[in-house]
Amino acid sequence: MRIRNHAYNFIDFQAFLDFVCIITDSYICNNLTQMKIFRSDQIREIDNFTINHEPIASVELMERAAGQLFRWYVSRFERNRRIFIFAGPGNNGGDGLALARMLSEERYDVELHYLKFTDKTSPDWEHNYQRLKKELSVVINIITSAEQFPFISQDDIIIDAIFGSGLTRPVEGLTYDIIKNINNCDAIKISVDIPSGLFGEDNSNNHQDGIVKASHTLSFQFPKLSFMFAENDEYPGNWEVLPIGLSETAIRDTPSPFLYLGRKDIAPLLKCRHRFDHKGVFGHGLLVAGSEGKMGAAVLGAGAALRTGIGLITCHIPSSGNVIMQTSVPEAMVQTDESEDFISKIEDSVSFSAAAVGPGMNTRPETQEALLRFLENFRKPAVIDADAINILSANKDWLKLLHPDIILTPHPGEFDRLAGKSDNGFERLQRQIEFSGKNNCIVVLKGAFTSVSTPEGKVMFNSTGNPGMATAGSGDVLTGIILSLLSQGYSAENAAATGVFLHGIAGDLAAENSCYESIIASDIINNIGNAYNKIREETV
Repeated sequence: MRIRNHAYNFIDFQAFLDFVCIITDSYICNNLTQMKIFRSDQIREIDNFTINHEPIASVELMERAAGQLFRWYVSRFERNRRIFIFAGPGNNGGDGLALARMLSEERYDVELHYLKFTDKTSPDWEHNYQRLKKELSVVINIITSAEQFPFISQDDIIIDAIFGSGLTRPVEGLTYDIIKNINNCDAIKISVDIPSGLFGEDNSNNHQDGIVKASHTLSFQFPKLSFMFAENDEYPGNWEVLPIGLSETAIRDTPSPFLYLGRKDIAPLLKCRHRFDHKGVFGHGLLVAGSEGKMGAAVLGAGAALRTGIGLITCHIPSSGNVIMQTSVPEAMVQTDESEDFISKIEDSVSFSAAAVGPGMNTRPETQEALLRFLENFRKPAVIDADAINILSANKDWLKLLHPDIILTPHPGEFDRLAGKSDNGFERLQRQIEFSGKNNCIVVLKGAFTSVSTPEGKVMFNSTGNPGMATAGSGDVLTGIILSLLSQGYSAENAAATGVFLHGIAGDLAAENSCYESIIASDIINNIGNAYNKIREETV
């Protein structure tokens, strides 16, 4: 089922996601190796299902969660640090109370600071509070004004358990003041499940000063959608997912369009080679790239495609780049354009298994005409990147020529020109889903958690990669990787997902051998083989 030709006029994000969940319910694979990303209200439903069907008392589920927090903490921090736990009145605060008790039992120096901005507390909070009061070594302070905020040194640890993921409005009053004080401390800050004040999804109307800026966030069972957006990066810090044994049945049966890709998702997609295979089995790709002064884009794209396993690659380049290509990538074949310095015509494209168009290509009128003819004639899998995307942005009526085997790979600026400007990552995600559905194509929106959207409304966030990959030519390498996978017969969806994951791991391995600042695009290419090995070895 595709979502083309629907009217995308959603009043709020809840309605938008309800729509996407309905149309993707039968489409998304119910594979527990896939880490879904759920809305906050769905997580509550999964919690309740677990409680009712495991069965387990809700307070015992809280104990299980606190136990995971405890094990994470004691494996990383020495005993001589003072621990300040700030707890709210709900179940997130209850997690903090249970953690305080566990730490105290192991003779850690713990102070609990309860923010009493209401007389109402959850039953599980009350249960853990009564248990904690029996721990005479725990200092319990009730905070009713900001003046009661304790002195905290940079060697201390702050644990934020004020609000969980169910928060729906910006914090104010006492909690706002306390969160500002927490953020002004130099101590390490650890948030339980989600930084207090941060919404699980849309934070466009949130108050930035009323959100804890954590050093670490320990998210229960699933990452939060809001962690995926650049505008929220300063809040969760280094976040990790802690499993707490929520019902696998509920996780499987609860629909979500969002997945967080891990090695176990990608390893089964990798094709195996057989003894009698030959280069013809692995496809012949066409790379259309380069212009005067930008032949490096073609060199990098071709090198990446070859390292990813393509059987044959032909590079259609301006004629002045022939010597550069033949000497830089001798394994690649060259098809020169009749123009010396730019792409003016793409001939004989239909004989190739797949194609990639755009890296370093420029946007001259002749090049635009060449792209139009290519889109009209080439109906096989293709990657549209860089200048080819910019040309589409200037000729939006050409979008009708896209099809489900086309993958667009824009960075946020290119995507904004293509689909309309977005004020934040959350809004851009909505536009991405709508664009893929309306134009019946796959979009790889590049970023820290590169998102791959399909025409069906599915979105896969990539878990690999690092800031060192923000370097010239990195995108050309990704284009070459995806071209290679398409040529080898991967479906467009699998080529996009596998491509971004391989690209990210190759970049991570490059960083391990050096540092973020020193990574160049060629380092990513040189680690593609090691990336394959890492995926396969760690999923055996």
